[in-house]
Amino acid sequence: MPRSGSERNRPEPVQKIKQRRDAALHALAGGVPYIQFLGLRFDRRGNELTGVLPYADKLIGNPVLPALHGGVTAAFLEMTALITLSWSYLWEDVESGAIDVAALQAGDLPRLPKTIDFTVDYLRTGLPRDAYARAQVTRSGRRYAFVRAEAWQDNHDRPFAQATAHFLMPRRALADDDD
Repeated sequence: MPRSGSERNRPEPVQKIKQRRDAALHALAGGVPYIQFLGLRFDRRGNELTGVLPYADKLIGNPVLPALHGGVTAAFLEMTALITLSWSYLWEDVESGAIDVAALQAGDLPRLPKTIDFTVDYLRTGLPRDAYARAQVTRSGRRYAFVRAEAWQDNHDRPFAQATAHFLMPRRALADDDD
């Protein structure tokens, strides 16, 4: 049934937009098996994501200290950078409704950026407790993107690790290649 002119200009209800955002983010993060293995989840506030790594005994690398395993810390930062970059890459399509969230939930995911280079600076011991991370896309072009990430536990001003990453961006659809 055709919509009247006033219905076409009416903005979508905010709850519907939030549901679409949350479903798209859940499908995107759920499509990466290592994220599921780590138990990593993402807290979304608008377009800003915070990675949350809930504490689990399997994440400890040195039981004598105890300390989070360095590989877990690196993976946490890399996955946060990857999902943040992918989220920023897909944001406009999610907002406009151009992405079919049902298809995402069914496993029809867009291609993710590929890691080219990843460097971690371990600043202090990761303690046996929940950890948080945020990433910032410093530059994103058609072919390459640069991302910084930082992880902390109790105090955001005292990060225990930080990382820089370079990613190869997936090719956009042919319509975008005409630019």
